[in-house]
Amino acid sequence: MGNRTPDPHLPEVHLRPPANWINDPNGLVHHNGWYHVFFQHNPQAPTHDNIHWGHYRSRDLLCWEPLPTALTPEPGWHDSDGCFSGNAVSHNGRITAFYSAYRSGERWQPVAAADSDPDGRHFTKRPELLVPQAPDGVTTFRDPYVWNDGDSWRMLVGAGYADGSGAALLYESEDLASWTYRGPLHRRADTDPAAPLVRTGEAWECPQLAVYPDGRALLLTSTWYQRTGPSHVVAWSGQGDGDRYLFNAVDRFDHGPDFYAPALLHTPDGRWLLWGWSWEARDGSCPEGAGWAGVLTLPREICLDGEGRPRQAPAQELTGLRCGAPEQAIHTAQPGTETVLGAVGAAADICLFIGLGDDPAWGLRIVTGQGATEYLDLEIRGSVLTVDRGRASADPSAHIGSYRMPLPEAVPGGIVHLRILLDHSIAEIFTGSGEAMTLRFYPSGNGPLTLLSRGSGADSAVVTMEAYALRALGEG
Repeated sequence: MGNRTPDPHLPEVHLRPPANWINDPNGLVHHNGWYHVFFQHNPQAPTHDNIHWGHYRSRDLLCWEPLPTALTPEPGWHDSDGCFSGNAVSHNGRITAFYSAYRSGERWQPVAAADSDPDGRHFTKRPELLVPQAPDGVTTFRDPYVWNDGDSWRMLVGAGYADGSGAALLYESEDLASWTYRGPLHRRADTDPAAPLVRTGEAWECPQLAVYPDGRALLLTSTWYQRTGPSHVVAWSGQGDGDRYLFNAVDRFDHGPDFYAPALLHTPDGRWLLWGWSWEARDGSCPEGAGWAGVLTLPREICLDGEGRPRQAPAQELTGLRCGAPEQAIHTAQPGTETVLGAVGAAADICLFIGLGDDPAWGLRIVTGQGATEYLDLEIRGSVLTVDRGRASADPSAHIGSYRMPLPEAVPGGIVHLRILLDHSIAEIFTGSGEAMTLRFYPSGNGPLTLLSRGSGADSAVVTMEAYALRALGEG
């Protein structure tokens, strides 16, 4: 979108401004026929400083129109140090944005608001803070999320208590102006014997709540630690009404290392869409030299399965980015062999169906550089999908690591569906059972990527592939 910088790692299918810093998606809302996406943005440098709200809108999630900066820090105002994360609602013909009025050096931030003109382009800040103080015992307080609940409005604010537990705090209003504190909607310590493998943070950032027509609900929280900062995202599914919800055991929401602060949008046709922030996974001065840092993920559809667990898939509109005839292959992967399935460009949509044998194992190697010395490895084994980026880049500043996500369909005789969305330096991987993994990688070359099928088990696997090139996001 816009003029691309010389950096070949800059994504062209994922939403972000042409240059400088971006982090959390904010204020996702459908207003007067348009999808609006706001985001944390430093318009002057690729560093987390001087945070504004950037703004795009789209009618179809494919062509995006850049709009004027929505919120700008003002000297002498509550938000003089930055307009931090929040959300927005469409009400009475306008967009009302709710955000954290950042105060440098403080762990709790008051809640502020601004109202747009009818077109949703220009915003006027309200003179009074909506929530000027955090409740007693709360040491971390930020990131409001507001939604309509029948005749009233509700607000969640991410929080952390002095005892090290995280929480989503609930407020209620009749008019979007005066807010009454109702207590924690949900609160939990960082570790829990019921879910010892999933830590939930000393504080919760960017709480988001999706309520489905049958009364089921999904709470998303981003885990934060005082010493190390943001970590990962967890999901709590449950059942309830208004300010009373009973949440089930916690789940890891995205299994990759580079996904944080997702935000929800309720569509006119009743779907829940989600965008997240994917940060840079390279050290040193790389982002500063490139002139950009961070990207929003592609939009995902979020639903609950029959057991109430969250399931993710790329938004159905994204098939509109496919261009040209697909690269197709049908192949039987024999044990101990490697076979080229095809080649794709740096922006691609890869769909794979793997029919497993008695030994349910198979691998895909995405060769990212010349000479097969740089590659991203995916391996199915033991009902788990492992993704290893340890050799994906020759750049020593690129982060490495191996990551796992559940793949319960990978059983003897099972069929596995994988969808991999690649865009220069980001991969979003989805399974047919609704799990997702986001990670960044930085190939040293800028040529096509070669897809290698690897027979890694003791039995053969039948692989069907369809891979599409993706066109860059257009500007409307």
